[in-house]
Amino acid sequence: MDPISTAALAGATLAASAALQSVGDEAGRSSWAVASRLAERIRQRFAGNREAEGVLAQACEHPDNEAAVGDLHRVLYAYMLQDSEFAQEVRRLIDESVRSAGGAGGVHAAVIKNVQVNQGKVVVRGDLNFS
Repeated sequence: MDPISTAALAGATLAASAALQSVGDEAGRSSWAVASRLAERIRQRFAGNREAEGVLAQACEHPDNEAAVGDLHRVLYAYMLQDSEFAQEVRRLIDESVRSAGGAGGVHAAVIKNVQVNQGKVVVRGDLNFS
């Protein structure tokens, strides 16, 4: 997976899950705030494109739906390929989200299949199911 596609997938997953995040600690609140800003920035960039707006709405309403988040990934990827400044902004917000979570990236794995990530140490908390 190329770097822009990887960033688009992370951005789509983060933006889609922003509506569902409810956390009690400071790092969690900071991460949620960044995810919300990312979702809003994507919403602004998609403004005027009814199809893209619909894809974002579907992913945000159903963040556990692999197809909805996959559709958002594809649309976000296309926008990032066309607009390098927007792509840099998405990457910056993703990096900010990782930093606000204490340097530990979080991935909502229910929406990701067949992705290889080699970005450093991975810590798993809770249940892990390889099915």
